[in-house]
Amino acid sequence: MGREQIARASTRVMAGFDGHIANDHARRLIRDFRVQSLILFKRNVDRPDQVAELIRELQLLAKDAGYQRPLLIAIDQEGGRVQRLRAPWTVWPPVRRLGELDSEDLTRDMAKAMAVELKACGIGLDFAPVMDVDTNPQNPIIGDRSFGRDPGQVARLGTAFIEALQGEGVAACAKHFPGHGDTDKDSHLDLPVIEHSRSRLQDIELLPFRKAIAANVATIMTAHIVVREFDEKVPATLSPAIVSTLLRDEMGYQGVIVADDLEMKAVSANWPYAISGVLATLAGCDLLPVCEHEEAQIAVIESLVRAEETGELRKRDIDDSLIRIETMIDKYTLPYAEPNPRVAIAAAGTTESRLLAARIAGVPV
Repeated sequence: MGREQIARASTRVMAGFDGHIANDHARRLIRDFRVQSLILFKRNVDRPDQVAELIRELQLLAKDAGYQRPLLIAIDQEGGRVQRLRAPWTVWPPVRRLGELDSEDLTRDMAKAMAVELKACGIGLDFAPVMDVDTNPQNPIIGDRSFGRDPGQVARLGTAFIEALQGEGVAACAKHFPGHGDTDKDSHLDLPVIEHSRSRLQDIELLPFRKAIAANVATIMTAHIVVREFDEKVPATLSPAIVSTLLRDEMGYQGVIVADDLEMKAVSANWPYAISGVLATLAGCDLLPVCEHEEAQIAVIESLVRAEETGELRKRDIDDSLIRIETMIDKYTLPYAEPNPRVAIAAAGTTESRLLAARIAGVPV
């Protein structure tokens, strides 16, 4: 495998690693595999200056390795249960509170304040907001991560969040396409199935995503769920009918399509990594998160190289994906590729942001 072929494949893989510093795993991802995108989790986070210093170190490693553009650093920072940056950063309530208040202004304010904290650390992509409509009370994974049960409200508040976050220079992500709200299984552990008709899906699940597309959302994340109306056999992430035909062609989305983590059991328990990465790419996904294990990351990268060498993946399609990814990186990462730890400390958990969070949560201060 040539260096250029590895770089082409690795640009389409987003990788995670353990620890608060750039450990050997992270260094190999950059030096040997030339991964262009990294994702941080709680395991990588201690203090604002530590996160900024970690990202600064990663960016300098990439620069020393001859990268043409900075690394894209991503995180899940939704509020509520899913926020990797907690105190001393602002601790945000779940977005369900924004739905209960039904306030676009507070939604924008929260997204703007969140973006300030993220970009001060050097984070360019936030996997938020959740655009799923919470129609199933038995759903074990969405719940108060959703703005609510009304698709119009989810669309309205979700697009306000997207516009505000991106207005502050952090790429947003509408997730989980084509809608994870009415499932009774957690795709981290199992493979959910949705049986709804096309008309129901258009009116409920897909409405928020159409509005997110109209708001020029930078990325859309696919769900590891089977939606039988569109594809009876494979989950959305691996389905050309859902990713390419529905999202790209019918709904007209031109941005970056991100798969949910390929290490989640809904996919990894049913398809080996050497297969799922190629299938997700064939389906039309641009960026493939493989969030923890180095052997899984290598398996996906090597399978993408082989698939392009054999012609299973068309060069033209890969070129199109690379352009979409690189365009997003240039837009959302260049202004703060090497963060200043002192700036990160100053931006984290300001009095104004904490008062805003308390106001949204309904907590007296």
